[in-house]
Amino acid sequence: MRLRPRALCVPLLAFLASPLLVLVQAGQADAHGDSIQFTVTGQDTGHVRAKATYEDDHDPVDERISGTLTAVSADGRTRGPWRLVAVPGHAGTVTTQEVLPPGTWKVTVESGFPELGRGEGKIDVPVVDPRPGGKTTPRPARPTASGAASAAPSVEPATPATAHAAARAGAESGSGSEGATAWLPWTATAAAVLAVTATTVTAVRRRRRSRTN
Repeated sequence: MRLRPRALCVPLLAFLASPLLVLVQAGQADAHGDSIQFTVTGQDTGHVRAKATYEDDHDPVDERISGTLTAVSADGRTRGPWRLVAVPGHAGTVTTQEVLPPGTWKVTVESGFPELGRGEGKIDVPVVDPRPGGKTTPRPARPTASGAASAAPSVEPATPATAHAAARAGAESGSGSEGATAWLPWTATAAAVLAVTATTVTAVRRRRRSRTN
């Protein structure tokens, strides 16, 4: 059985091309270099962000990065080491799941894969208001002494005419009560006289009847 020339060409070309592919891949790896440069780009609500690029050609690192982040504050506080995690949709951008508290921090990012890398930077983490929009809720004002006094019903001073009318009414009521009190002795005396008279008349009538009988 004889093999056709075309059937022999395909395996032969693949055999000859394999070293070329290895050389191309090696050339690409050599173009990136053997180290990574980290640039601290900022923070997002305390989550530090850093950009990883190859040191030779400055291309973003599109592979999974294995590394850590540490931070030291201006007053000596330390955080980390925290594991680096990739930011979705941003090639070569890494952050941490942990959050830095407010303050000024010196950040150091290091990697061990796919290449050794290191970078430093300084960031400021501001104080974030936990309430939505950062708006304060107004508190109701407490009533002051002047406010309470103004809220109380005001009493108008009596005018001269009103005072005179009140005095006159009091005088009339007083005179009426005094007159009624003055008539009390005379009424009692008259009642006693009427009682004695009635008793005398009754006794006289009884005597006359006894004599007649």
